[in-house]
Parts: sequence; structure tokens; C-alpha cells
Amino acid sequence: MHGFVHWLQHDTGGLLTLCGCSIALLLFLIIKIKLEPFIALIAASLVLALAAGLPVSTIVGTALVSNKSLLETGFGSILGHSAAIIGLGTIFGALLERSGGADVLAARLQAAFGERGAPLAMGLTGLIFGIPVFFDVGIFVLAPLVYVAARRGGHSLVVYALPMLAGLSMTHAFLPPHPGPVAVTGLLGVSLGWMLIMGLICGLPAFLVAGVAWGSWIGKRVIIAVPEMDGRSGDGDQVAALSEEAAVETDAAVGRKAPRLSMIIGLIAVPLVLILGATFGTVYLKKSSALPVLTFLGTPSVALTIAVLLAFWLLGTRRGFSRAELAELSSNSLRPVAMILLVIGAGSFFGAVITATGVGKALSQSLTTAGLPLILLAYVISCGMRLAQGSATVAIVTTGGIVAPLVEKGHFAQPHIALIAVAISAGSIIASHVNDGGFWIVSRYFNMTVKDTLRTWTVLETILSVVGFTAAGLLSLAI
Repeated sequence: MHGFVHWLQHDTGGLLTLCGCSIALLLFLIIKIKLEPFIALIAASLVLALAAGLPVSTIVGTALVSNKSLLETGFGSILGHSAAIIGLGTIFGALLERSGGADVLAARLQAAFGERGAPLAMGLTGLIFGIPVFFDVGIFVLAPLVYVAARRGGHSLVVYALPMLAGLSMTHAFLPPHPGPVAVTGLLGVSLGWMLIMGLICGLPAFLVAGVAWGSWIGKRVIIAVPEMDGRSGDGDQVAALSEEAAVETDAAVGRKAPRLSMIIGLIAVPLVLILGATFGTVYLKKSSALPVLTFLGTPSVALTIAVLLAFWLLGTRRGFSRAELAELSSNSLRPVAMILLVIGAGSFFGAVITATGVGKALSQSLTTAGLPLILLAYVISCGMRLAQGSATVAIVTTGGIVAPLVEKGHFAQPHIALIAVAISAGSIIASHVNDGGFWIVSRYFNMTVKDTLRTWTVLETILSVVGFTAAGLLSLAI
């Protein structure tokens, strides 16, 4: 028995077995026991740490030095990186949503592209509006606009919904300040600027293939009508009217003038430009006196703070919001963030345990022997986690924790690490099915049966994943 325990704790095969068992335990707790993912992650991490023989003082600290424990450093390191970014991004998105920015954006794009280009206009609306807004919130806000476009265009709802969903899903998976991309950059130690660059390079082709090409093809074969009022037929005009009313139920509906499109685009661009400025500055302006200024302004938390303050002024104070209304808006928008941050922190703790137990080193040795590229391993692990338990965030933080020691040992350049992060993000969205909350949101809001949702949305997510990963893999060969 002692020999078996020694093998588990010190041999490469034993350490990999321990890691596999801890992941199996994690999946069991989430899928079968229905435990909250952050509790399951903590439990699986503690079991792995104890089974690997780590001292209790290392795992949870002592009464005198608890701040040096894996539990606290694991949580603290990632939340110090992610919490402010995700919180500020959430408030920023809420301000843009409440202002009616989505309505303005969709209306202008549809006017520019015309009736035939309405599906692409909805896709671009989802893409742009999805940068600062969470995926599910984006659906809630944009679904009425999709109904209106489908009613006017006379085609299947799928033709207009899938491009919009592809835009929202791509930004949610690949671009900060969304929780997944922010978390994986913290776990792998890559700048958000490089994640933004590589996320766009890999995500845009995926959006075009999945949202525009696939959406157009499958939309001709899966005919979905706009949801009828109370399930009755013959109420099309009334439904369209109600959809339009819902679509403009924003500040304009209570006497506030809708914001200009240029203002919405400009506000979304502010943090992106500042973050990219700092990223390019570190590459091309290493000896310039402007670099400290660019670095300060381009720090994600600073860039988003500037964007939020501008939004408070331009979309809030200048348009008649009281301080109490802005405070309430901010408070309400942050409520859903708590669970996301807990999952990210627990995932970071899991990664810290994997590093401390030597599993990362053992996995690196196995990779070297097998000749498997790290970017492919990262994608496969993320896909497996996604398929098994459904949550993209859990898939990302678990995979990031496993892969982080290998990234550190490999001494990769920042662009290459960003591509590995993109591969993890791509794997986290593959084949959305019945264990994913997003699957049911799409099914409900777009009047689709389970079969139709599998034929449309599940395939769309798989295409986004595969094309995004393929782009990342090809780029990694060129860097």
C-alpha cells in the first residue's frame, strides 16, 4: 500500500492518474451531485492536494501564515487580475445596454445593408454589441430586433438569429473583458492586448464561417417562424409591433433621446484602443518617454475605468440620469458577476494545486515523449471539459490550470501564449448541447425545438470552435 501511494505521489504515471481522478471527481460533483462549480473545484483541488502528499500548511496555511497557502494565493492571484476588469466591463456593458445603443446600432446597420443584407447586419450588431455585453444579456436585448428583421424579411428566424448569435458567442469566447478570456490570460500570464489581437484574428473568420455562411445555408433548411402572440396564428403584425416596442424599451421610451451611433462606437473603442496602444508600445516604443503613459492608460483596469467614467457622463449624467439611478444600475449589473468570480478563483486554486503537486511537470514529460503540440493538447482538454459539464468558464479555468505550468516551462513569446489561450477558449464553446444553459436560452428565445437547436446552434458553436482553433494552430506555426 505504501508503495502504491509513493507511486501516485512521485511517478509520472501516478501523478497523471491523480490528475485524471481529480478531474473525474470534479465532473461527478458538477454533473451528478449538481454541486455549484466553484464548490466542486475547491473540493477536487483539496482532494488532489491531499492525495499528492502536499503538507497541510502548504495547502491551507497555518494560523500565523495563512496568506502563503495555495488556497489564498490561488484565489488571490487570479482575482487580483480579473475582478476589476470583469466588474468594470459589466458596468460598461450595462450602461450601453440601458442607453438603447443596441437599437441604434442595429437600425443603422440594417439601413446600410438593406433588406437583403439584414442577416449580416444582425451579425455585425451581435459582434460589436457583444464586446462589452455578456452573451445572455446580448440575447435578451437583441432578440426583439431579430424578430422584427425576420418579420420584415419574410425568411426563417434562423437566417437572422444565427449571425447575431455567432457575433455574441465569438466575442464572449475570444475577447476581453469577458470572463473566460480575462481568466485565461491571468492563468497563462499573457497580456490582454495580445489576447485581443489574436482573438480578433482567429475569431473573425470563425464568425464569418459559422454565422454568415452556415447561418445562411441552414436557415433555408430549418424554417422557424417568429413566435406568435399566445401561440395564435394570424397575429403577425401585432407580434412585430410588440417586438418593435420591446426593442425600443430603453431610455428613449422614457423621454431620453437615443444616443448617436458614433458615440456608442467611440465608447466601445476607447478601452480597446488604449489596451492595444500599450501592447504595441511595449513592442515598438521600448525607449520612448511615451511608453510609461501608454502603459498606464493601457492597463486594462485603467482603460475600462476611463471608459466607464466617460459612459457615466455621456450616457448618464448628460442624458438626465440621477446619481441614484446610476448607482442602482451599477449595483444591479454586478449581481450576476459574483458566481463567475468565485468559479474563476476556484479554478485558479485548482491550477495552483496542479503546479505544486508536480502534475504539470509530469504532463510536460509525457508531451515531450508523445510529440503532441501544447496548443493541440490545450484545445483537446478544453473540448473534453466543455462536452462533459457544459460550462465554458469551468472548461477554461480548469484547462488553464492544467496547461499553465507547461506554458511557463516552454518560455513562449506573448503572441504564442495568446494563441494557446485562444485554443483553450475555442475548445470551451464546442458543441453546446443540453448541459449548457446557453442552449436552452437560444431554444427558448428563438422558438426552436431541441432537435432544431441541435441542428443550428450546436453546429454553429462547433464551427466557431473548430475554425477558431484552426486559425490559432496555423498562426502558431508561423510565429
